[in-house]
Amino acid sequence: MEAEQQKPGPVSAQTIEERAHVPLPHGWQCYMSPQGRKYYVNTYTSETTWERPTSIPGTPKSPITQMNSMLTVNGFHSSGSLSHHSESSHVSLRKTSSDPQSPGVGSPARRQSKESHITINCITFPHPDAMPEQQLLKPGDWSYCDYFWADRKETQSNSMVAGFDIILVKQLKGKQMQKEMAEFIRERIKIEEDYAKNLAKLSQSPLASVEEGTLGESWTQVKKSLADEAEVHLKFSSKLQSEVEKPLLSFRENFKKDMKKFDHHVSDLRKQLSTRYATVEKARKALAERQKDLEFKTQQLENKSTYKTEEDIKKARRKSTQAGDELMRCVDLYNQTQSKWFEEMVTTTLELERLEVERIEMIRQHLCQYTQLRHETDMFNQSTIEPVDQLLRKVDPAKDRELWVKEHKTGHIRPVDMEL
Repeated sequence: MEAEQQKPGPVSAQTIEERAHVPLPHGWQCYMSPQGRKYYVNTYTSETTWERPTSIPGTPKSPITQMNSMLTVNGFHSSGSLSHHSESSHVSLRKTSSDPQSPGVGSPARRQSKESHITINCITFPHPDAMPEQQLLKPGDWSYCDYFWADRKETQSNSMVAGFDIILVKQLKGKQMQKEMAEFIRERIKIEEDYAKNLAKLSQSPLASVEEGTLGESWTQVKKSLADEAEVHLKFSSKLQSEVEKPLLSFRENFKKDMKKFDHHVSDLRKQLSTRYATVEKARKALAERQKDLEFKTQQLENKSTYKTEEDIKKARRKSTQAGDELMRCVDLYNQTQSKWFEEMVTTTLELERLEVERIEMIRQHLCQYTQLRHETDMFNQSTIEPVDQLLRKVDPAKDRELWVKEHKTGHIRPVDMEL
């Protein structure tokens, strides 16, 4: 908007003097808008009107009507929503101002904007008292993208933790649990390997090697089954390593890389958002100072009209308008950054959900593979013991005795009594 459109017409000293001798009703004060038009504010009710109020009953007043959804800065509207920041607190509420010391502050549109938002740690939310009902992005799913927008205060450290960081900690814990599962399987593999070695060693033991007959055959098969069982456990440990432990370890490394990438993107945008918010607050303070200066010069003009005072008002109005434009620009940049952060939060949390489901499903599948290998091991172990069972059922002490006697007999003629 051109500067010429913002300049008001000259304020005549006669008009000021004509109204100066008629006092305003109690509670009303007169102010000058950035466009050079007078407006009146009731300091008790915050009511505003373009027409000079009068104490005569029944006199109508035309209120200053503004679009409730727009912010008024120096007579212009901005769609950007602003927030008031307190240096002593991380939480700032958009309260209604009852101090009309700067033009536009007491307007209904400004109060509406201030009451409808709340800023927490540089993030703008709807005010709890005027919050419209928001539809969840993924109703019924308890999705991360719906429940982690605000920060949380830690009770132990008394510090604020971002909602995204809470999700990230959960993912990192999942990564750690996966690592520990891989270590558990590694220990299981070691046990299997040691067990197989001990079985193979035991199968070579010479103990009871001289047993004969059908029982001796069964005993030999028992020792042979140990060697077979040792082979089964070696194969089991080898498959555990290739089909369970190795996939767990390789997936964990990929997961760690993904977490670092997501954390970097969201954290950078959050830092940018804090910087944009600080810029908005700086521009807001600058505007307040310009409006205060404009108000001061306007009051000087009402008290004494001089050419120099009117020139000072024009200059102050120009600076106030420039400060308002700068504030709107800063608000627009803030809103753009917050929109980018919002989009990144949604896409990243949904991606974290996908990766978490993928991680859990992967672990479940490989644990199922573990149980399947365990069943196969039991089945193979059973097959090694079946020959032993068959031979044990054939153990026949009588037959063993017959075979032994035939092989080792010394004669079947029994001794008799001696005769005289």
